[in-house]
Amino acid sequence: MKSTLNSFEDEFGSIDELEEALSRPAPELVEMMHSLEGDFLFLGVSGKMGISMACMAKRACEQAGVNKRILGVSRFSDTANQNYLEAHGIETMAGDLLDQELLNKLPDFSNVVYLAGTKFGTQGNEAFTWVMNAYLPGLVAERFKSSRIVALSTGCVYPLVDVGSRGSLETDKPGPVGEYAQSCLGRERLFESGSKTHGTSVALIRLNYSVEMRYGVLVDIASKVDNAEPVDVSMGHANVIWQGDANNAILQSFQFCSSPAKHINITGPETVSIRDLANRFGEILNKKAIIVGEEQNTALLSDASWMFKELGHPSIQLEQVIEWTGKWIRSGRSILGKPTHFEVRDGKY
Repeated sequence: MKSTLNSFEDEFGSIDELEEALSRPAPELVEMMHSLEGDFLFLGVSGKMGISMACMAKRACEQAGVNKRILGVSRFSDTANQNYLEAHGIETMAGDLLDQELLNKLPDFSNVVYLAGTKFGTQGNEAFTWVMNAYLPGLVAERFKSSRIVALSTGCVYPLVDVGSRGSLETDKPGPVGEYAQSCLGRERLFESGSKTHGTSVALIRLNYSVEMRYGVLVDIASKVDNAEPVDVSMGHANVIWQGDANNAILQSFQFCSSPAKHINITGPETVSIRDLANRFGEILNKKAIIVGEEQNTALLSDASWMFKELGHPSIQLEQVIEWTGKWIRSGRSILGKPTHFEVRDGKY
């Protein structure tokens, strides 16, 4: 991927500037919009990635000089997100995707981005987790069987692997740990079934993990260091990718949709040490990192070599994102307050 932040400042002056960076389309995405036919529907658009991804699609279309309708559907419990999207030229519709009447009245779209799902609160709420992560995908796969579908999955469908490996490949056998991860594999199976039954072109995105300055593994660690809270290094390693690069890769995945469904790992190239991250944030924040636990021999890791071959490496380097995140936390700027719980090893989120 060519860099989309060629002259970006060391720090972001505002949340608007951060959102602008997260939604900045790569030249390759703009070029793809010339050849990709049809409009875009974003289901579950109001989540952590949907806002910037929908805005990126809009900007890519504008830069390509093509006119595509873009509609985002979500509950929009936070009306500010709905207002933000509409202010940026994206149509919105508020509603519960589990309402089959709502799904049925949605117009047909050539390109569907599926972002809905639930992760946290799995313990004690397992039934709803399966409804959101498996039952709903089945409804969507049936309703939009004539569309191209890019659906967000997760690297959590893989088992923990040896930290000395490069991580799980798309061709490796899934081994989800815990009901959240199992339900996400269920999501994939429902889209796979729709793809095989109807010939629907599908790409399933195994993302692991997207980060920006308000949310993600880096924010989790930096916040703990800043608040003098212990950082558990039992899950001693992870993969991360700048959310702007993840957004670009996910949208470009429409060109890889196929039947049977195509699985795509999206993450960064580094296997990063949680201990090293904690100590690096300690340097940036001028605070001592409190480390607890001992690194285990296995971790949740993905190998995105196929993505790098087809789309290139991420444009933003890990050290740059670490510096941005540390400065963001040091300056006391707002974060989303939604921990990833990346340190969980038993799948109980």
